[in-house]
Amino acid sequence: MPTVRLDDRALISVQGPDARSFLQGLLTQDVDSLEAGELRYGALLGPQGRLLADLFLLGEPEGTVLDCRAEQRDALLQRLSLYRLRANVRLAADDRSVFAAWGTDMAGWPADPRLPNLGRRFYGAVVPNQATDDWRKRQLDLGVPSSEDFRLDVDYPIECNLDLLNGIAFHKGCFVGQEVTSRMKRRGKVKSRLLPVSFDGPPPSFGQEVLRGDLRAGEIRSSCDGRGMALLRLDRLDGSLTVEGQRVQVHIPDWLDLAG
Repeated sequence: MPTVRLDDRALISVQGPDARSFLQGLLTQDVDSLEAGELRYGALLGPQGRLLADLFLLGEPEGTVLDCRAEQRDALLQRLSLYRLRANVRLAADDRSVFAAWGTDMAGWPADPRLPNLGRRFYGAVVPNQATDDWRKRQLDLGVPSSEDFRLDVDYPIECNLDLLNGIAFHKGCFVGQEVTSRMKRRGKVKSRLLPVSFDGPPPSFGQEVLRGDLRAGEIRSSCDGRGMALLRLDRLDGSLTVEGQRVQVHIPDWLDLAG
């Protein structure tokens, strides 16, 4: 069973009588129905509907654990503290490690809620047997973006495919940024999405412009061994795409519905 310790992820414990209702009003995911031991995917948005953090939510008997990008944990703790107001909630850093695994013999590990083929996640102490790059390559194989592909406070969650990766509960009540998010989905006004790409030659860096002829088609968000992710305009996918003169090929995975 390939197992990777995700040192770029960290945990926040949200406990107390009001923990579920507190998060329910903030996050894109339905927290009220989250069961103990269940893992869901979601996000915290700004008031204008832009992505501030993508999160995994692990249900616990007395609350919820948030799996976030490690470099964001302190800032998220501070932001959540500001939202807390009079809610009876305890917020604290959780020092357990985060692991991802795929393959067989994973009983007892909560399933990655984005796609079945991504395997499972675990929180605690495990001996990893794979390098972090193996996990990144697996995500790219499946066309699934990760936190490093997002421009925080710039991207919308639908552009980052959270609506297609079980990251937004459109049926739930209000959450921060809901109006903008729901309107984009309902009206079908999704102009750009993160898409997997491949290329030959030196890897382009984050933010390098993708062109279709002389027209801007988007920008590179990550690259690894000739593959990567790019935020691309959906109306400019036809034709030859290039980055600094080298050809870029777009790959649309089966799960990604561009009309969704």
